[in-house]
Amino acid sequence: MLIAERGAAANTVASYQRDLADCARVLSGNNGVAKAALDGATTEALRRYLKNLEARGMAARTVARRLSALRMFYRFLHAEGLRPDDPTSVLESPRQGRSLPKILSEDEVSALLAAAAAHPGAEGLRLKAMVELCYATGMRASELVGLPLAAVQRDPRVIVVRGKGDRERMVPLNEPARDAVRAYLEVRENFLGRSRDNPFLFPGRNGRPLTRQRFFQMLKDLASAAGIEQRRVSPHVLRHAFATHLLNHEADLRSVQKMLGHSDISTTQIYTHVLDERLRQLVNERHPLAHRAPGR
Repeated sequence: MLIAERGAAANTVASYQRDLADCARVLSGNNGVAKAALDGATTEALRRYLKNLEARGMAARTVARRLSALRMFYRFLHAEGLRPDDPTSVLESPRQGRSLPKILSEDEVSALLAAAAAHPGAEGLRLKAMVELCYATGMRASELVGLPLAAVQRDPRVIVVRGKGDRERMVPLNEPARDAVRAYLEVRENFLGRSRDNPFLFPGRNGRPLTRQRFFQMLKDLASAAGIEQRRVSPHVLRHAFATHLLNHEADLRSVQKMLGHSDISTTQIYTHVLDERLRQLVNERHPLAHRAPGR
């Protein structure tokens, strides 16, 4: 159903599978029939499972995501007539504090790009193209590594990105990103190996695209070269930086929503909270009255 009706990505399906398998294992007590325990779970059993997650030290956001997977699963069973009820209907999601996305400053992104440009040879050109594209478009890592070669062979001013739910969106490319892609295409054949007809922009092994995990590690190494803590850099942090920096330069929220591929603008609005927090911090740190002693 997730694949056929909702067009869910493979990573999303795998995530739901892991969540449901964990619940089945706990409900069966590790020695029962897991599938039967999951299919026939009661509301009270699921409530105990959620408490088990909290006892294992899982964050409220993670517990809420697990509950979301369970809700979808039992709603599906109920809709298909496989269960007479939905045991999750009265379960409440844990309260979550609103966490702001981690971002890099514009200077830090510039340092990353400079470090990529200093990387020698064909690998340096590939790395520069990937980082430039990631920051210029706000693409997710899976969207970036899955780009077909055809995506950059059309109008060089824009790129078509296929995102969640197999939805396509069009994102403009700035000149540095276009230049980086052009330079990389001249050496792309160095990465083709035996699969000379590889359809992906960033080919990996056996005709498949470069993996998300490999790009993640490339960014970590690049962070070290740029003098930035590795834990602060990831593909998603570049996506956050893309959105925040655009809004900081007075881009409108609706345009940023479209470029990020958010179906709901409330998801995009989190970046306005980032700006509000940065402004508050700036005032607290720099305003001449912020550090004045009380009574003066």
